[in-house]
Amino acid sequence: MKKKNVLVACGAGIATSTVVNGALEELAKAHHIDVNLIQIKIAEISSYVETADLLVSTTIVQKEYPFPVINAQAFLTGIGLDKVKQDIVEELKKE
Repeated sequence: MKKKNVLVACGAGIATSTVVNGALEELAKAHHIDVNLIQIKIAEISSYVETADLLVSTTIVQKEYPFPVINAQAFLTGIGLDKVKQDIVEELKKE
C-alpha cells in the first residue's frame, strides 16, 4: 500500500488541526497505515489538490475536491468519534 498524503486542516492551521493531527498519527499507527500528515490552514487546500489523498478538516469545507473530505469535529467534541475514525481508516486503506 502506498503512503497516503493526508491534509489536516483548520481555520488557522494551528490549534484544532494539531489536536486532530496527533489523533491521526495514533490512528494510522494502530492500523499499520503509512501516512504523510500535512497540517495546513483551510485556505491552503488548493495548493495540495494534485498530491492529497484525503482531507480531514475541523472547519466546514465549501468547495469540492478530487479527494474525499472528512469532517473532524468529532475529534474535538467526542460525538460520533468512532464513526469518523472508522471512515478515515476505510479511506486510507483504499488503493
